[in-house]
Amino acid sequence: MSLPGVAAITVTDSRGQHELQTPPKRIVALNWDLAEQLLELDVVPVGVPNIKDYGEWVVKPAMPDGVDDLGTRAEPNMEKLAALKPDLILAATPQKDLIPRLESIAPVLYYSTYSKETNSAEMAIQNYRYIAEAVGKSTLAEQKLAAMDARFAELKTQLTTAFGEPLPKVAAMRFANKTSVYIYGENSTTEYALQKLGLQTALPQPATEWGIVQKRITDLQHVGNGYVLYFEPFNDAEALKKSVLWKAMPFVRLNHVNSVPSVWNYGGAMSIRYIGEGMAQSLLEIAPK
Repeated sequence: MSLPGVAAITVTDSRGQHELQTPPKRIVALNWDLAEQLLELDVVPVGVPNIKDYGEWVVKPAMPDGVDDLGTRAEPNMEKLAALKPDLILAATPQKDLIPRLESIAPVLYYSTYSKETNSAEMAIQNYRYIAEAVGKSTLAEQKLAAMDARFAELKTQLTTAFGEPLPKVAAMRFANKTSVYIYGENSTTEYALQKLGLQTALPQPATEWGIVQKRITDLQHVGNGYVLYFEPFNDAEALKKSVLWKAMPFVRLNHVNSVPSVWNYGGAMSIRYIGEGMAQSLLEIAPK
């Protein structure tokens, strides 16, 4: 039953529509992408898992001080979570099996983003709108999405000025180690950002659950005279640069390779903007003079 004078609100998640009896104020986000979505709506969650690693891998938006760390994403600390007395819990695929337990603590909204059958970027944007609806921030969400589109148009113009047309083909990836890489595929947020920048991928990959395909580093030779952008962190970069194999790659000899500052490639809607900004800036740094 809703409180006197407070109307219940109808919200949507990946399971359908739900009714929240009161507007949520104390929200726990059990996945990094969900925490990011809240922060990008100017809502600070009371609890988030694995905050230290969030700071290294997600980076933007920064996690404010005072947010409680709830352990791991797969196995959050239920006692600590309950002690926070949340009035809403946001969960994602890693917590799907925990939903019955979580619902004994507070209402749960579940958001699925990553699967082989869906476009991760489109799902992240849809979930951003759903979460905005739940926290009364729909107007802000639309403003930020419009600003993201405008920013991509601006970056595309900058790249065209620097490289001319057609724009170069780009392989966007992460290093798994010094001998293998993860290349982002057609349903990834990274591929979506490439397309918004007007870029084509140099190594097309099929859709997968997480939008990545692991390949041997030797497969990068097929990039040819295209460009390779790799996302940080990668602690073995200096050692790799000394390897004979790496130095023999065509794109390395052409200085068509650069790092991209850390950003979360499996994140929320605004991560798409940060991915695009990082890749564009990285390319502009090595553009022909």
